[in-house]
Amino acid sequence: MNIPGTDRPFVVIGENIHTTRVILRKGKLIGADPQGVESVRFRDANNKRRFLQIPEAVKTTQDYEEGRVKHLKIAVQQAMLGNADALDYLRRQVQRQEAAGTDFLDLNVDEISLKPTERQEAMRWLVQAVSAMSPTALAIDSSQLDTLAVGLEAGADHPQRLLLNSASLERPEALELAKRYNAQVIITSAGESGMPQSAEERIDHARQMVDKALALGLQLADLYIDPLIFPISVDAQFGHHAFDAIRQLRDELGADVHITGGFSNVSFGLPCRHLINDVFLLLAIEAGADSAIMDPTTTSLAELFAFDRQARPYQLAEDMLLGRDEYCAAFLRAYRKGELAA
Repeated sequence: MNIPGTDRPFVVIGENIHTTRVILRKGKLIGADPQGVESVRFRDANNKRRFLQIPEAVKTTQDYEEGRVKHLKIAVQQAMLGNADALDYLRRQVQRQEAAGTDFLDLNVDEISLKPTERQEAMRWLVQAVSAMSPTALAIDSSQLDTLAVGLEAGADHPQRLLLNSASLERPEALELAKRYNAQVIITSAGESGMPQSAEERIDHARQMVDKALALGLQLADLYIDPLIFPISVDAQFGHHAFDAIRQLRDELGADVHITGGFSNVSFGLPCRHLINDVFLLLAIEAGADSAIMDPTTTSLAELFAFDRQARPYQLAEDMLLGRDEYCAAFLRAYRKGELAA
């Protein structure tokens, strides 16, 4: 959908086909299947109850012992072995994101294995499997250049252009991959050896990457800038760093470039994460963002743009994100009193 008051579409990069994703063992999605095996419960496209069994090997991991289940990692691994339930679990994740209006399906397999060859094999398989399920454009996402290259190659015949996630000053070679495969590309504000510490560093790093991309012949309209979002619970100024960078990059680079980000990072470590994420996203859009790497199944853009900004939960979240609530004290106090439930 378009951003209200503009003719500019909002681009959703759906983040759910990502092997880092976890669900809680004590949550409602975990239960016993008809054979009594602990499983991830889901409903398929026909609304039939299905079960993705949790393998015994997973139950020896630290994540599992601490109450977390990497359900997408299980699904990819088991589907690669021919497990029909696992394949349908992946298919359902794709369908849910499509129904929610995603523009790209972000695929990441970095948690599959520590071995590069196994990550590359998983990426090749996943790109081909999801391409067979859906015509939706794919974002190829990895921390490893070789895995990115394999994903781009595997998706070279996709009917829509791919999106490479991501390039930065610490790996500018990723721009050459985007050029080779005619892909759009997310460029982040990471530095050559670390994360940006201010709005100014975000802007400077992004500028350098844009210049490198244009020098290679990439088009401004094919670039998605991610200024990098950090948890507001760590520093009350992190919101300003992001919003200031977004505003200035939009002013300098104009309407053609896209500005995106993993905006849900801002709420890490805090309660009521959906509320915080929604308010942050609204503020980011007002600053000039026209995209987000997000879960479209939990955030409705139509509801987001109709948010009651006079409501106390909104006001508390905004105060925190704009640095007016130091240490998140008022927000946390309201949470403990139950004032954010609405």
